[in-house]
Amino acid sequence: MTPLPKSASEQADHRGTNLYRVAIVGAASLKGKEIAEVLHERNFPAVDVRLLDDDESLGQLEAAGDEMNFIQSIRSEQFERVDFAFFASDPGSTRKNWKVARDLGNTIVDLSFALEEEAGASVRSPWLERQTSQPIAPELQPGPVVMAHPAATVLAMLALRSEKAAKIERMVATVFEPASENGQKGMDELHEQTVNLLSFQELPKNVFDIQVAFNLLARYGQRSDLSLQGVSQRILKHYRQIARGAAEPALQVLHAPVFHGHAFSVYMEMEKPVAIAAFSEALAGEHVVVSSSSEEAPTSVSAAGQGDILVEITMDANQKNGVWLWATSDNLRIAALTAVECAESMTASRPRGQIQ
Repeated sequence: MTPLPKSASEQADHRGTNLYRVAIVGAASLKGKEIAEVLHERNFPAVDVRLLDDDESLGQLEAAGDEMNFIQSIRSEQFERVDFAFFASDPGSTRKNWKVARDLGNTIVDLSFALEEEAGASVRSPWLERQTSQPIAPELQPGPVVMAHPAATVLAMLALRSEKAAKIERMVATVFEPASENGQKGMDELHEQTVNLLSFQELPKNVFDIQVAFNLLARYGQRSDLSLQGVSQRILKHYRQIARGAAEPALQVLHAPVFHGHAFSVYMEMEKPVAIAAFSEALAGEHVVVSSSSEEAPTSVSAAGQGDILVEITMDANQKNGVWLWATSDNLRIAALTAVECAESMTASRPRGQIQ
């Protein structure tokens, strides 16, 4: 019989800590909703989860565990007596509010990438820290923690696991980015363009400044504030910080006309031939599921809601040392898992929640 999961209170008692107070800034965003769900699923010992967002979302009802809470405005008093503040909002909102939270004693976890250049900030991926056996030592006053880009986490995990089979001489990766990486507005514009195309109406282009529905893109329109080249640069930057010396890929990021889920086409040229069975054994493990040739290939649909990287391996037909990996992952789920696991690892520096 499977035991019931422990309540947050029981977990907190077991760990010898009090319960923690949490704030989610950008609670109505796609990442914010995912954070709330992962906190609940992992039984994070939170006695209070404050849902905060901008004026457009005020009063909106959102789930926080088993409870429904109203989204409240982002005000300085909302950060009082809070232990962990997750910033899942847009970069501008993060830059505007994070110092208030920090000065009130909050530990900052940034999912917006706004704080990666701040003094004392660290880019982290607990998955890779475990993979490389180099956990981060607890700090009594940690700087802002920036969640590693989910695509960087996937590529680094694949590279490090592959090098257990043989040294990688060359690595080339194409990342297919979904609309959800650009928030609800990106999702809405893809949806509206799809509907309008099928009804022969004009396409909205406020976000991407180009047709993204039924289309693959290497760059967005000139008037768009978004940049696929900028995404590529961030992925590589984060990769270098979390991959601990693994082979660095030549990388291209393309926009795919899908709502959710990253997809990856990765070519690796190894120093010697490696059989598929040996490569599968090296890759498979925590967070990586390798499919066999008799199973359906990984898709964005099959990866949805999963906390794993789904992988299929194919040997190159012309290069005896060449291996192709086709991988899919849920970008929002990996982002939320990374952020929450970062907070979990920092509870050691907050042995007593600020409940008074």
